Parts: sequence; structure tokens; C-alpha cells
Amino acid sequence: MRILAIVSLFAVLALAGWFAVSAFAHFSGEPIPVYGYVAMAGGAVLSLLVGGGLMALVFYSSRHGYDDGASNP
Repeated sequence: MRILAIVSLFAVLALAGWFAVSAFAHFSGEPIPVYGYVAMAGGAVLSLLVGGGLMALVFYSSRHGYDDGASNP
């Protein structure tokens, strides 16, 4: 049963990947220049850094008791 679930999930993943590639090929217009890929990669990295930093602040605040006053009225 577990093998069937894993195979089914990989089949759905493959179908989603095929759909994404075919939709991108069908609807793509001009090719994206190199600086466009650099900008997208930079935005993704910056988003991950901001998200990771905010999560680190949440855990730091929770571990050091800064949130205790807000949760106990």
C-alpha cells in the first residue's frame, strides 16, 4: 500500500512537471535575458534570507521569554 501511494505521488509530480514545461513552452514569448535570470535568482535568495531571518527572530524571541508577557494577560 505504501509503494502504491509513493508511485502515485511521483506520477502526479511528473504530470505536474510535464504540464508546467508544456505550458511554459506554449505561452512563452521572448526569451528571458541573462540579467532576468540573475534578478529572479537574487529575488529568490533574498526572500529565503528574509524568511529565514524572521523565523530565527521568532524562535529567539520565543526561547528567551520575550513573548511571555503578550500571551499571559
